[in-house]
Amino acid sequence: MKILILPDSFKGSLSASDVCEEMVKAVKHFFPASEVISIPFSDGGEGALEVLKNNIAGKLEYCNTYDAVHRNIIAPYFKFKKNNTAWIELSQTAGLAQLSAKDQNPLKTSTYGTGVMLKDALEKGCTTLYLGIGGSATHDLGFGLLQALGVGFFDENGKEIKINGGSLHQIHDIVMDTLDPRAKKAKWIIACDVQNILLGENGAAYIYAKQKGANLSQIKQLEFGTQHIAQILLTQFQKNIKNLIGGGASGGVSAGLHALLNAKLTSGFELLSKTINLDNHINTADLILTGEGQFDFQSQFGKLPNQVAKKALSKKIPTLLFTGKSEIYSDAELPHLQVFTITPKGVSMEKAMNEARLFLSLKLAEILPNFKFLSK
Repeated sequence: MKILILPDSFKGSLSASDVCEEMVKAVKHFFPASEVISIPFSDGGEGALEVLKNNIAGKLEYCNTYDAVHRNIIAPYFKFKKNNTAWIELSQTAGLAQLSAKDQNPLKTSTYGTGVMLKDALEKGCTTLYLGIGGSATHDLGFGLLQALGVGFFDENGKEIKINGGSLHQIHDIVMDTLDPRAKKAKWIIACDVQNILLGENGAAYIYAKQKGANLSQIKQLEFGTQHIAQILLTQFQKNIKNLIGGGASGGVSAGLHALLNAKLTSGFELLSKTINLDNHINTADLILTGEGQFDFQSQFGKLPNQVAKKALSKKIPTLLFTGKSEIYSDAELPHLQVFTITPKGVSMEKAMNEARLFLSLKLAEILPNFKFLSK
């Protein structure tokens, strides 16, 4: 019997490797005769570097850059051995997990440090740039990133603006002439599995800004600034990003880079799947264990466990999803998927995050021995 373990990270508490470790331990204990394939995975955002490092010829490069609140850090990206290609993980520089609660405010955070990292890759000769954009603390449409690459953003008085989510509404003019010429020539590919558009009730601000620290008033401010930018891009560059599928990912980074760098949006999950021949692993499995920190309606917009379950559907492979918190326990379109919340009732969020490994272990010990498919 083949059991495939294929989780995402539990953001802020367990890496995908940590989750795999607990799942492997439980499976080997309860089903010692089974064949276990363990793959810490990612949908192209957080965790992608680990997937690449374990499966692709290349190496991690480290550079001096900044986090989302412009503190000095040293962060990695992956440089492929062939083809002058790099994979930059936005969460390494502009990630929410790097910030304390008091620093989480998308009006003040920026993707500038990601741009510094991209510039480092360009200086090392990379001409194809993959940008994995999950896990961001930002809502600046990637303009901070572009500013680090030389793009000018000016107010109505011609004064250059320091980019963050709160300054979007001040932008009056965007100057592309000063963009790093290597960035102009590069091929840009954004690993994006989120399907949200940029604006509206299912857009970047209203769906994602709250988890980045924004209150309702700040969410409305971000929405206003984003609407303002969408109009500027339409007027100045004839780029309509309002209804771009995936444009709402990571505070609009995908929309901004699509408009100004002609970046192509593609599924990060599919990109990484091909590197490890994931379809074969899934199609030959008898059971799949997956997971993520929170499984809710956002997960249906393309997050990893949902995509794993969809791939398993055609073969009707039972799929067990373990999550810290869930608002969805069944899906008529995915009848083979079962969802289990690991956090006991009444436990605080802080304790749930700090003791996620223990709670995962306990839930696995509760569910696996009683799983009828494996008990036959």
